[in-house]
Amino acid sequence: MALARAWSVALYGVDGRLVEIEADIGAGLPGVHLLGLPDAALHESKDRVRAAVVNSGRNWPSRRITLALSPATLPKAGSGFDLSLACAVLAACGAISQRQLEGTVLIGELALDGRLRPVRGVLPSLLAARRAGPRRVVIPTANLSEAALVEDLTVYGANQLNDVLEWFTGDHELARPTAVAPQPDASPPNLADVIGQRSGRLALEIAAAGGHHLMLVGPPGTGKTMLAQRLIGLLPELREDEALQLAAIRSVAGRLPIAGPLSVTPPFVAPHHSSSIAALVGGGSGLARPGAVSLAHRGVLFLDEAPEFGSHLLESLRTPLEEGEVRLARAEGVVRYPARFQLVMAANPCPCAPAHDRDCECLPSVRRRYLGRLSGPLMDRVDLRAELHPLIAISEFELDSAESTTEVRARVLRARAAAAVRWSEHGWRTNSEVPGTVLRSQFRLPREVVKPLDDELRRGRLTARGADRALRLAWTLSDLAGQDRPDLEMIERAITFKGQRAA
Repeated sequence: MALARAWSVALYGVDGRLVEIEADIGAGLPGVHLLGLPDAALHESKDRVRAAVVNSGRNWPSRRITLALSPATLPKAGSGFDLSLACAVLAACGAISQRQLEGTVLIGELALDGRLRPVRGVLPSLLAARRAGPRRVVIPTANLSEAALVEDLTVYGANQLNDVLEWFTGDHELARPTAVAPQPDASPPNLADVIGQRSGRLALEIAAAGGHHLMLVGPPGTGKTMLAQRLIGLLPELREDEALQLAAIRSVAGRLPIAGPLSVTPPFVAPHHSSSIAALVGGGSGLARPGAVSLAHRGVLFLDEAPEFGSHLLESLRTPLEEGEVRLARAEGVVRYPARFQLVMAANPCPCAPAHDRDCECLPSVRRRYLGRLSGPLMDRVDLRAELHPLIAISEFELDSAESTTEVRARVLRARAAAAVRWSEHGWRTNSEVPGTVLRSQFRLPREVVKPLDDELRRGRLTARGADRALRLAWTLSDLAGQDRPDLEMIERAITFKGQRAA
């Protein structure tokens, strides 16, 4: 047979599309011609595939070989097409039958000796294959742990090209994935370890209960980083669909563990202030890869020493904070990655950052300029601002009165459950997701209750966005208190949390 077809998957962000690979062996000078918008890695596949086939003891046709990847207008990247290209060529020259390739998706990179190497993005590729119709997929054995997460799909793992070819002919059995139960990660740090800082602990509890963004300001050593790291322990476990979506992002980024990949613990991602735009929001050559904001999807993105981040980095967070998604435009098109995270920022009150404010040598203008690196539009998207103060007495180091993560988490889960019931008809799960228009119309509070918000708007101390965020915060306070709706005191407290600034 001079013409054969095989199938693979092209990834576009965390979305995949089935690709049909046609191999034609015709007259002309010997050579391999690859069509269908391949990138550099894919364009080099023709040399890898030829060497792998020959070194596996198979005959490579000394004729003109044309390989076409369809849809032709879809850019295709990576080395995961190697296995399907090799099988298509071998089917075209009669080494295996076309009938055996029907309904099978082939994914994997070939080494020059015919070994199958693992590739990134196998999990979203499997999900795409399931949506497209095929129910049989062959992948490298090293990627089999990802296959255990996908139901209604028969997945096989191979170590060599010959293993796949002999499996097609019935002479060899391929490995199958073993079930991997979702497991929580190691126990998160305990909130009881944080000494004092009642306002910071309260702000952390409110942030966890409503999914709000948080800003912590205080001198070094007051517990800003400790509080941020303990937010994960207060959040509920990820649902199965959320854990699967996070695993798909990690797979594309090459961050998915080989064993037990499905984690139900919300992620905690803390990029360094020297990170690049590509590392923070995603990017890179060719089709952009996910950055820290997507790796923190359904978890926490922590920016320690936030004023030290470049302004271009901080401003790039504004769209993900509002929309829960990153859109990265490249010449090949626009790639979308989910990025619905909770932002926690920590900052010293000034550049010199002494242990006590009384020892600060910075002029007031210097202090304002330092925190002024965090722009107004960015801070307008932060719901809670808490100031932390240094401990001044040894008695404050007593741990007996500090609540543990378990105690606080119980209140958080009750508050989240109340919010989920309230917004169930709309599909929202936390107060932070509710649009301001809904809070101001369908769930409108009495005028006397929202009067403090009107006063702050009139004085120019709050923007319209800030007022909506204060409303969401008030609803979270009412959920924590077990009330049906916020009262005047809760509105005032929400405004206080929203407007706190370091001196």
